[in-house]
Amino acid sequence: MASILAFLRTTLSLVLKGNRTYYLWMGFLLVLMALGATAYVHQFRSGLIVTSMRDPVSWGFYIGNFAFMVGVAAAAVTLVIPAYVYNWKPIKEVAILGEFLAISAVIMALCFVIVDLGHPDRFLHLAPVPVGRLNFPQSILSWDVMVLNGYLALNAVIAGHLVYKSFRGEHPNYGFVVPLILFSIPLAVSIHTVTAFLFNGLGSRPYWNASILAPRFLTSAFCSGPAILIIVFQIIRRSTTFDIKDAAIQKIAEFMAYSMFINLFLLGAEVYKEFSSRTEHMLYTQYVWFGIDGHNALVPYAWTSLLFSVVAFLLFLVPATRKNLTTLNIGCVLIFTGVYLEKGMLLILPGFTPSGLGEIYEYVPSFHELLVGAGIWGLGAFVFTLLVKTGAAYLREDVAPRAHTA
Repeated sequence: MASILAFLRTTLSLVLKGNRTYYLWMGFLLVLMALGATAYVHQFRSGLIVTSMRDPVSWGFYIGNFAFMVGVAAAAVTLVIPAYVYNWKPIKEVAILGEFLAISAVIMALCFVIVDLGHPDRFLHLAPVPVGRLNFPQSILSWDVMVLNGYLALNAVIAGHLVYKSFRGEHPNYGFVVPLILFSIPLAVSIHTVTAFLFNGLGSRPYWNASILAPRFLTSAFCSGPAILIIVFQIIRRSTTFDIKDAAIQKIAEFMAYSMFINLFLLGAEVYKEFSSRTEHMLYTQYVWFGIDGHNALVPYAWTSLLFSVVAFLLFLVPATRKNLTTLNIGCVLIFTGVYLEKGMLLILPGFTPSGLGEIYEYVPSFHELLVGAGIWGLGAFVFTLLVKTGAAYLREDVAPRAHTA
């Protein structure tokens, strides 16, 4: 118990100390969180009428962000597999940063679901007895609840064990932690697969009702999540003494190139299927790429997403641009933005537009929704920053020895 208290005291003192840039960044995130919380309180009191969601489009900005963040969380597997399956040392040294990203992303995903519910107490209906009824295994939603919360708990245990052992100056208990890490691989795949099943299991929504949706979810996730990690790796390397080798960054970038190709290939296959068959279901895909009768709110997003993804793929495909940090970072920003548009605006809205009655309601997120979303993004970035700051300090072993002797 004394060691745990010393760990908590040291961690608290560590997160409260930093340079000017650190304080400005954390202050900015706190402001975002405060604005988001204020907007959410107003939504809680007034109801979802303050959003742009209506009967024809009942899922919008919140669920789009939820789907995207589940993918970012699943992307931790891109570090776990080479680190612990193939025991590749350059990535094994930084694999815990993937666990930190997964924790932050799942927290954000759950927050987006909660704000979309209107009243968060409705979430209790999915809690186990005696509070609610989980309806497991009949309901695919119950599977999503279980895998998301299980994945969050698993990553928290893994990361907590590794950091705490580093604090004490001890080696991790690999007999305990490695099986958990290996189990996180299928669990990471399952969280995004089950999320895809929530969409493509709805037979009345032809735009989502495609067996290819789950593979597309996974391949796009393996582009966006590592893009964040590559940029974070460079920031950590510049601001701390944490040793992150170029080989680790390049290996992740190479893996991303493969994922981008598969993602673009699956997208092309799906678009071809729709336009070549020319059934009534083509209407939804047409709305995305070309609009319907002057209703073309999503068209700029669709072509921007495609352009960003293609350019990023070319930058990652060519070894010269992939190994150049400037073009590599440009590619990371482009693929992150492209996948965000694909998973957000271009996944959710076409499933509802046109409606079953043929109505076209062009949903645009309200300022209120953007404010709540900014608060959740601020929360995720805040949690991730704290985890990285403490983890980088303990794992580079310049805090642990002092704490261990305290």
